[in-house]
Amino acid sequence: MAGMKGKRSVRNMALSLGVSCLAAGVIYIFVPHDGTTPPAKRVDYRVELLTARRAASYSVAAPEGLPSTWKATSVRFRGDDFDAWHLGFQDPEGKYVAVEQSTRKPSAFIEDAAQDAEETGDTQKVGDRVWQRYEGDRYDALVLEDKGVTTVVTGSASFARLTEMAEALKTE
Repeated sequence: MAGMKGKRSVRNMALSLGVSCLAAGVIYIFVPHDGTTPPAKRVDYRVELLTARRAASYSVAAPEGLPSTWKATSVRFRGDDFDAWHLGFQDPEGKYVAVEQSTRKPSAFIEDAAQDAEETGDTQKVGDRVWQRYEGDRYDALVLEDKGVTTVVTGSASFARLTEMAEALKTE
């Protein structure tokens, strides 16, 4: 009698395992897994921009006149963190571009914002301002230090796209 009980337990375990594998197979078949990343969601940053411009101790920059192929994907203002302003975009090629501003110590802020990119010693004139160029493994950046605020235009996009963003930046 004890032998029969053991055989039934093994049989029941095998049946349970089979049902579990069948359920996992059905789920695998019906859940999409094409490996593509879902498109970034467009955000409206106007309210956060107005709030940041009222609260920050500097003139907060945001782009004006960019084509609709540029998609704003993230925005935040942290008054408790050195008046830190962040505005993230996806450029027309799907690369990342961010505008970062802060009153934080420039060296630490640039290192964080530009993902450890290093200063090249090269400069680039954008409008009537001279920006420093930074290059890195992950991000490149254009950096402008001015009157207690540092502005960093950074991302995985080309310098041409970073320049396009820098040219579009306007303050109040």
